[in-house]
Amino acid sequence: MLRYIGRRLLILIPILLAVIVIIFTINFCTPGSPAISILGGSATPEKLAEVEHEMGLDRPYFVQLGEYLWNIITKFDFGTSYSFKRPVMEVIGERIGVTCLLGFLSVIVTVIIGIPIGIIAAVKQNRPVDYIATTIAVVLAALPSFWLGLMLILLFSVNLKVLPISELGTPAHWILPVFTVAAFPLANIVRMTRSSMLEVIRQDYVRTARAKGLPQREVLAKHVLPNGMIPVATTVGMMLGLSMTGTIIVETIFNIPGLGTLLNTSINMYDYNLTQGIVVVCAVIICCANLLTDIVYAFLDPRIKALYTNSGKRKKRSKDTRYQSCGEGM
Repeated sequence: MLRYIGRRLLILIPILLAVIVIIFTINFCTPGSPAISILGGSATPEKLAEVEHEMGLDRPYFVQLGEYLWNIITKFDFGTSYSFKRPVMEVIGERIGVTCLLGFLSVIVTVIIGIPIGIIAAVKQNRPVDYIATTIAVVLAALPSFWLGLMLILLFSVNLKVLPISELGTPAHWILPVFTVAAFPLANIVRMTRSSMLEVIRQDYVRTARAKGLPQREVLAKHVLPNGMIPVATTVGMMLGLSMTGTIIVETIFNIPGLGTLLNTSINMYDYNLTQGIVVVCAVIICCANLLTDIVYAFLDPRIKALYTNSGKRKKRSKDTRYQSCGEGM
């Protein structure tokens, strides 16, 4: 198992390096300059060139990229924000908690609502409950988050006046943003749970359990659920990372002070260091969520654990065989 986790950790290194290089290259090739946001649009070209020279933005691409990577690797320094005049990680640290909490709550809502609905739809296949659950899942999957958020504001905040619109002052402020973020993952969980449960229900060992006279509830609890939840656990893990980092539009709509609004501000202000830092942090969150998913999946599915355990035993056995053959040759 440790070998399995170690390999997954090693894979994260080139992925994060690739993310850093890609986002740095995009910012380097993007028209515009942080000097414009600092001096204003009326600044002369000479003054812009002077400020860019002071900021080191006129140096060659590979020189800037090498220095940026070196500072991250050796000092964990993502530079200073041009807009806030403070270290990038300090600015991100003030906002990341809100975004992670919003994503985590949306995943909780997704699991609590989506998995039971998917199970019921699978058990009641081709019945009205199944049709209603499938229709709701398809509709939620087709609704863009920005449109859904605006419609929820118009309905519950403007017309009915039962929920607040923006910011996160009270628990009531979290309801609309959390449901907006959870809508699309909820649809995916319902469909994934339903299809996974139906696949397991059709297996021979489930038919055998029913033929032995086991009650339906016991068949579901002991045979269907443990095997049907394996793909669902993978989907939930993927949704955990995406929900924590994919709230840019939702945070902008509801005026939530998280990483989403911070990223939007950094892009508009040409704050390259802050934009790169936010993207890298989001990549780390997604990678960690995927790693956690792989570990949970390995515990749920003994075949993955056996794969790495048996591979280590085969290597040891082959090594012992080589030593024995060398001894016999002497």
